[in-house]
Amino acid sequence: KAGESGLYESFSLGLGDPIGISAEHGEGLSDLYDALKPLVDRIDEEEALAAAGAEVEEARTNIAVDEDGEPPEEDEPVGTTERPLRVAIVGRPNAGKSTLINSMLGEDRMLTGPEAGITRDSISVEWQWHDRHIKLFDTAGIRRKARVQEKLEKLSVADALRAIKFAEVVVITLDATNSFEKQDLQIIELVAREGRALVVAINKWDLIEDREEAWKRIKDANERYFNQIRGVQIVTMSGIQGQGIDKLFESVFKAYEAWNSRVSTSKLNRWLDKVTINHPPPAVAGRRVRLRYMTQAKTRPPHFVAFASRPEQLPESYTRYLVNKLRETFNIHGTPIRLSYRKGENPYAVKKKRKIQ
Repeated sequence: KAGESGLYESFSLGLGDPIGISAEHGEGLSDLYDALKPLVDRIDEEEALAAAGAEVEEARTNIAVDEDGEPPEEDEPVGTTERPLRVAIVGRPNAGKSTLINSMLGEDRMLTGPEAGITRDSISVEWQWHDRHIKLFDTAGIRRKARVQEKLEKLSVADALRAIKFAEVVVITLDATNSFEKQDLQIIELVAREGRALVVAINKWDLIEDREEAWKRIKDANERYFNQIRGVQIVTMSGIQGQGIDKLFESVFKAYEAWNSRVSTSKLNRWLDKVTINHPPPAVAGRRVRLRYMTQAKTRPPHFVAFASRPEQLPESYTRYLVNKLRETFNIHGTPIRLSYRKGENPYAVKKKRKIQ
């Protein structure tokens, strides 16, 4: 009863009807359930529509396309005032993220210094690059989980991970003097898992003396480590001197375009016929797996669905082969590609069932 006065006072916030609960005694949980249920139902409907888009005929009706089988232009393209491009700047501590944003803005908006861990919260700022509007998110440095001990740093890292989830393009900033550490690769893996477009910025390039040798090591690391997101744009720059910013954001918008790539069903199936002829799926127990057709279920990132006779028997290596061929043929670089399989119905089984009836 002591909390009722606070409950009534919360009406003045104008956020709707407040719900009084007691987690310890289970009071008010049914009211909380009733308030959350419409939101959960709406998400379930959206997920059901996305899953239904994997079917060929449903995909054609659910996805608006023009006469050539391509999606129409957006009414409000990204980069305008109404819809700025969301870009998160992430990386290990002391990689020069805040200094880079200060150089973009032309003022000392972010706190910087030689010590690691000065940035604690994810801070968003509006910026304009060549008449294109961008929302930049400066994030705290992400260290290895074993080294994060203080509660404040845990909250800072959680805030940085949240910024990755809500961004459209993620720029991972690496220290040129000590790049491609294990933690850098884990951050890249996280971005790939979240399905975000990726650009790698090699910062502090002005400190490198033998740049030719350093660039060779970077290219070798790119070929060795970037298995999930091949063709990532790597830009060398200096945040403190403001060098390479134009080149960085050219790569950002290229990665965003790849993230929104859509391929028509007719092009996909012509491509599928060629790649399966050149490299047929392996035979399992004397029977070859047949890939019947393919369609694109959605974008952001590109997600393709292939219909096969026995998809559960396709090895992971063949999936990687298809993904790499998709990336090369349709120029989808710098973004993860999702490829899932569906098992089509056996038409002969349906006929047999009708005869029995």
